[in-house]
Amino acid sequence: MTHLRKRLLEEIERRNYSHATAHAYVAAIRRFADYFHRSPEELGLEHVREYQLHRIEQQIKPRSIAIEICALRFLYNKVLRRRYSRDDLPLPRTHGRDLPLVLSADEVARLIDAAPNLRYRAILMTLYSTGMRRAELCRMRPEDIDKGRMVVRIPHGKGNKPREVPLSPILLDHLRAYYRSLKRRNGWMFPSRNSKRPHQPITDKTVWHACRQSAARAGIAKPVHPHTLRHSFATHLFDNGADLPVVQRLLGHEDPRDTMVYLHLSTRTLRVAPNPLETLRLAAPKDSAAS
Repeated sequence: MTHLRKRLLEEIERRNYSHATAHAYVAAIRRFADYFHRSPEELGLEHVREYQLHRIEQQIKPRSIAIEICALRFLYNKVLRRRYSRDDLPLPRTHGRDLPLVLSADEVARLIDAAPNLRYRAILMTLYSTGMRRAELCRMRPEDIDKGRMVVRIPHGKGNKPREVPLSPILLDHLRAYYRSLKRRNGWMFPSRNSKRPHQPITDKTVWHACRQSAARAGIAKPVHPHTLRHSFATHLFDNGADLPVVQRLLGHEDPRDTMVYLHLSTRTLRVAPNPLETLRLAAPKDSAAS
């Protein structure tokens, strides 16, 4: 680990940022340094400007570029103490939030059934049944499963805020079968199989592979990633009659506006409203063969 990376991680830890934020910041700064083949300590505002224009030319989404600029703001202002202003490191304007991709219930079933092994099946079932983020799933431990109360504890959610979600009996049965099949247990529900990381849990990449491989085997053309199952979890809750505060609590959202996006995806209210075509009194179509 380089001295600069060590200082960066220490500053992130001091502020109690989430694991996901730390991962995103480190990756963004590494991409910036790799582009110039130099340490960020040797670079400045002109380099950031050049890099930002390069990312725009690559047609990277504005929200992704904004995360990179936030990472560079943190690096230069908090770690290297250069005191650049917000105008020095401007964020790109974003035009609202894109609606997330959601799978149908049938597609979720096909995805899970197409999992090539017990571990991948357990990962997919847990993501969909609990609405966990992938980082939360990676850090899941067996003791987080409360069989007496039938809940799953998520002790380190986003912002290090804990929450609980209901434990499905179907998920519990499969997690039992999966856990009994493990050859090596190291305290994590999903232990790493990497001999270089014997005491660590799986990484984000394993969760990504579980989604991508299973989607390909199921013949699902949509770009399925771990958060797709979280989006589907929330949308299907609304489809089945759940109220906004309940879904907000299960997802661990502070702001209900973050949860309301799934109301736009839910088909429950759409099914209630009559289709305008159904209200028209149309004449019977003429037989084209007769005319």
